Amino acid sequence: MNIHGKDIKLFACNSNIPLAEKIAAQLGLPLSKCTVGTFSDGEINVSIGETVRGSDVFIIQSTCTPVNDNLMELLIMIDAMKRASAGRITAVIPYFGYARQDRKSKSRDPISAKLVADLISAAGADRVLTMDLHAAQIQGFFNIPLDHLEGMPILSQYIERKELDDLVIVSPDLGSVNRARKIANRLDVPIAIIDKRRPKPNVSEIMNIIGDIKDKNLLIIDDIIDTAGTLCNAANALKERGAKSVRACATHGILSGPAIERIRDSALEELILLDTIPLAEDKKLGKIKVETVAPLFAQAIQRIYADQSVSTLFNL
Repeated sequence: MNIHGKDIKLFACNSNIPLAEKIAAQLGLPLSKCTVGTFSDGEINVSIGETVRGSDVFIIQSTCTPVNDNLMELLIMIDAMKRASAGRITAVIPYFGYARQDRKSKSRDPISAKLVADLISAAGADRVLTMDLHAAQIQGFFNIPLDHLEGMPILSQYIERKELDDLVIVSPDLGSVNRARKIANRLDVPIAIIDKRRPKPNVSEIMNIIGDIKDKNLLIIDDIIDTAGTLCNAANALKERGAKSVRACATHGILSGPAIERIRDSALEELILLDTIPLAEDKKLGKIKVETVAPLFAQAIQRIYADQSVSTLFNL
């Protein structure tokens, strides 16, 4: 892979090395040499083990837990590449942290997603490649090109293989209706909508369910599962209202706090996630299945490197 006289180099920070290795394998390339560690006081130290002058550099890093450490690793790695005269620097961020703070929901709230976008640009990134931002308008927060991949086609392929009868796609809230409608159109099935209210962060209450769910196999669609309170409340409510079975799928499985216990004890039969965030050993359950995004990201990286269109991958 050598186009326009520039070579391609893949680097991985510490947040999701298994995914980075899968992407590299898909491209038939090794991960380039680097060390990302810390000084004794916790400051992050980056050392690049090979020349990158004039290279097309891709840095793979999800800004998941620990969010601030992983974000700083990414920023410092970008800065190191810029100072080493890399030809072009692309930040490959399968999961973009701080995306839930994309607007002021009340007075004196920060818009942290915009701040993080500015930090990535200021560090020296020339381009960003990410997947399923929590809010599509975050693309406009960046002053550099951003390619926004979608994970739902991968998840829908998994569901197609299940060959479920009487399938209904469920949106867990009004904000996810478009996402639910896309996958429902792909699978040619109806949708239902959960009307909920959120009295405080990470807490939700089911108010009403719009649509026919009785004796149906239901699939809840979401982009992020954090503490799983919303998801498990929804699954339990749907089951109580006559659903035959309840499954869920999401792009990003944060699974913090009591998430694993809630999922284990809930009415969910199955939870399908993508590996944008690595699933720790202590979070593995029989209910949780993980599909990889490596082939999709590998294709996107190859197209960016070759200056080809990436838009054909958005709904692959």
